[in-house]
Amino acid sequence: MNVYLPIADLSISLPLVIGIGALVGFLSGIFGVGGGFLLTPIMMMIGIPPPVAAASDSNQIVASSASGAFGHWRLGNVDMKLGLVILVGGVSGGTVGVQVVYYLRQLGNFEFAMKFLYVAVLGLVGGAMFIESLNTIRRSLKKGDADAGPTEMSEPKLSKALSKLPLQMTFMKSGIRVSAIFPFAIGFAVGFLAAMLGVGGGFIMVPAMIYIIGMPTITAIGTDLFQIVLTSANVTFQQAMTNGTVDIILALCLLMGSTIGAQFGVRASKLFRGEQIRILLSTLVLGMMVKLLLDLVLEPDNVISFAKGVVGH
Repeated sequence: MNVYLPIADLSISLPLVIGIGALVGFLSGIFGVGGGFLLTPIMMMIGIPPPVAAASDSNQIVASSASGAFGHWRLGNVDMKLGLVILVGGVSGGTVGVQVVYYLRQLGNFEFAMKFLYVAVLGLVGGAMFIESLNTIRRSLKKGDADAGPTEMSEPKLSKALSKLPLQMTFMKSGIRVSAIFPFAIGFAVGFLAAMLGVGGGFIMVPAMIYIIGMPTITAIGTDLFQIVLTSANVTFQQAMTNGTVDIILALCLLMGSTIGAQFGVRASKLFRGEQIRILLSTLVLGMMVKLLLDLVLEPDNVISFAKGVVGH
């Protein structure tokens, strides 16, 4: 059973698309991440054009994150003041990113730039996560207690440096005081990545808010979901208006699958400890990075077909 994707301009197996959404939703349920950094590369592997894969992923992120953001808001886990500062950065970064996508598509270099950026981001995040998880497991084994959690966090190392920056603001909900420059910059980076890669950016935002500026974990998650919904909505709208790359049918099929898969993933997550989940996720991220790196350095099977894809014919 096939479904026609009008923006991607191809007919593809409906069970395959829903299955991919379910797989990524399952992994998201286990690892507690949005899954955009996995979903976009997988869609590219099955033949979805990179610009359509990234833009449509942003569209489904809006829907998949909205319920979580609303739930955290009702529980009082959203720092609205900090979230608005991040959001201003996210909208700015998303706007710049959409324009970069437009010009790279005109030049015929978008796919290369997208894969290169994916390799860099996944390599940094996956590598850092793998090392941190491995160190946690080693410390647990040395203590002879496999269930030992991480030691209490000390004051973030960058707090002193950030306290010297201008535009200091107090965020009462999070109990922190930091320069508005930092959350704006993080928001800008996440918005830019949302436009270029079709990711929500939670795998960057949450660790930055917890380990760099010292936000409480639950508040960091709630505030991140708040900005993800609005930042991704802005990127989706601009991608549709500027580049015409949002395939709503594709996004709905993916959302259908991810909603179902996430429920099973949440149940499966109870079978693993925190450090085991992180090291599994980092291995998955690094594996995806290697696949994309090989795509960049190895000669394509069909050079003529590749050349046509590059120039956009």
